[in-house]
Amino acid sequence: MPAGNAAAGRLPVIVVTGMAFEARIARGDGSDGVEVVYAARADLLERALNAALARGAAGIVSFGTAGGLAPELEPGALIVADAVHGPNGRIATNADWTALIAAAVSAGGLGARVRRGSTAAVAAPLITAADKRALHDATGALAVDMESHIAGATAAAHGLPFAVCRAIVDPAWRTLPPAATAGLRDDGTTALGPILRELLRQPSQLGALLKLAADARAARTTLVEARRAMGEAGALRMMVAV
Repeated sequence: MPAGNAAAGRLPVIVVTGMAFEARIARGDGSDGVEVVYAARADLLERALNAALARGAAGIVSFGTAGGLAPELEPGALIVADAVHGPNGRIATNADWTALIAAAVSAGGLGARVRRGSTAAVAAPLITAADKRALHDATGALAVDMESHIAGATAAAHGLPFAVCRAIVDPAWRTLPPAATAGLRDDGTTALGPILRELLRQPSQLGALLKLAADARAARTTLVEARRAMGEAGALRMMVAV
């Protein structure tokens, strides 16, 4: 049940993402006072998350893009996860908060794109369709990212509610070209130079990179709509009883 203005509810929700563009979306219009932390490298993300927790938090939500694992999921599908399969085991999300987020995004016009189920989290990007298929077969997870296990383990260690809301960017059947990850900096920003150098080295990647760009637009649109819907519903302001 929502706790409204209970003491815990006055603390900010921490939103955990991996990339700078996801963080910009996650901040929303600022009206619900979330605190956003992001980094592509795990130790930097953990450091930022622990610093935010030291200031106080009501809960932690993993938000952003994810790679598709279930073969039926198209780019732009939105996963509101019931659990995360990570390197150190399964971490359940908070059932009440997850239901609140799912209801918010569904009511906000994303209903046809929303899926419930588990996700997976890994320490390094899954590049090939074969690797995605293997992880899906092993876990049954719908999608995969590189931050949710960190967010979930930290939430569990501090006794905080945990939730996951992720949009599919690269579908299960697509193998990423090397240029797709060439420009990602440790801090979650993107450098254009390494991407261009990779394309010059192997120009045949351009077609796959353009397809990925179209997928990324679909995922970004979903994330913007989801963040707006969560803000309007108060899903990142009203905390749930745990």
